[in-house]
Amino acid sequence: MNRVFLKSAGLALGATALAALPALAQDAEPVAGAVPEQSVWVFNTLLFLVAGFLVMFMAAGFAMLEAGLVRTKNVTMQLTKNVALFAIAAIMYYLIGYNLMYPLGSWSIGSDETGGYLGAFGVAIMEAVGVGADAADDLSYASTGSDFYFQLMFCATTASIVSGTLAERIKLWPFLIFVVFLTAFIYPIQASWKWGGGFLDSQYGFLDFAGSTVVHSVGGWAALAGAIVLGPRLGKYKDGRVTPFPGSNLPLATLGTFILWLGWFGFNGGSQLALGSIGDGADVSRIFVNTNTAAAGGALAALILTQVVYGKIDLTMVLNGALAGLVSITAEPLTPTLGMATIIGAIGGVIVVFAVPMLDRMKIDDVVGAIPVHLFCGIWGTLAVLITNSDATFMGQIMSIIIVGVFVFVVSLALWFILNMVMGIRVSAEDEIAGLDSSELGMEAYPEFGKGSQIS
Repeated sequence: MNRVFLKSAGLALGATALAALPALAQDAEPVAGAVPEQSVWVFNTLLFLVAGFLVMFMAAGFAMLEAGLVRTKNVTMQLTKNVALFAIAAIMYYLIGYNLMYPLGSWSIGSDETGGYLGAFGVAIMEAVGVGADAADDLSYASTGSDFYFQLMFCATTASIVSGTLAERIKLWPFLIFVVFLTAFIYPIQASWKWGGGFLDSQYGFLDFAGSTVVHSVGGWAALAGAIVLGPRLGKYKDGRVTPFPGSNLPLATLGTFILWLGWFGFNGGSQLALGSIGDGADVSRIFVNTNTAAAGGALAALILTQVVYGKIDLTMVLNGALAGLVSITAEPLTPTLGMATIIGAIGGVIVVFAVPMLDRMKIDDVVGAIPVHLFCGIWGTLAVLITNSDATFMGQIMSIIIVGVFVFVVSLALWFILNMVMGIRVSAEDEIAGLDSSELGMEAYPEFGKGSQIS
């Protein structure tokens, strides 16, 4: 009632109403801070939702980056894969992955208005519609729905990493089947070892703030296993030489990089997991700034180094240098100073410039450079935690890297081998030469520039 009266009085500008304002202000119940615990819940929930849709926008970044770095005849396939893998991740994480990742609160039998669940293999659940403070799942944290949404985006990001490496020669359906297993089992199981209160967290004291290892290296290990089984593109390595296959659209790849750069603020900032205090607000701000400067450091390092090494700047290296800086800072974006965050990111950019030709010498064909960016820089970023966080230990970091790497690589390698034996994962030579857009999908990304432009 007081709010209505104050609004009317303000509009009328009456002397009597103005005189009554001090008394009304004394009578009004204070809104801010009246229920601090509920305020924490609301702000934390808001952080998860805003950060979550920023990370979701990274799916568009991956799609644009990959579409720009593959050849014209394979663009539609990359776009299809990125939409499909995100949808698969959303369903599989809901049905299986979320409860595998957080088993401590899920190993039980129960039901609510959204449906039943059984043990770790049940579906994710949310609070009831219109829930009050007395029935909220955890009033000191955030809504279950916002937590599920935020964590799902990380799961989908892991699958996106694999897509670009295996581009231009993998069949669609075997890839999507692999994504089912990656998002339902492989990613959630290893993530539970750290973020679900598992043994990497409790026994090794493993520190990985936003997932240099848990997310990025996992995608990199899965991509590496797939690239080994799949083999390089036709003509990529011939007579001891590496044949460059220029991307179809560098403006699109650049757009994708900037989208990923933007989305990373949600990726790292949201991983603070709290926005209910001044300290949390300051920390999230610090994370944003460190994330940004690490990306800048990586981009500049790659720009300068390619000029020095090759005599000319390589835009694709610069783009991957920025992403390398982002991956490198992801394991610990809070504790570094601005200067140290820049150095950590710059070292990531250097790693990419040298790792890409190293993979070519090993005849491992990574179309978009995802393995150097996400795997190599994921490992570097996880070790870089030791530089700025005194709680980290060398054995805790290195053993966790090894455990996660062995698990993901071995399981992924076995799965790729099984898929290859059962249904074959590679398209025929004829289809690869024609392009996957026409052979697998029957449509072109740019029909006015290809066969579609010909008038019969």
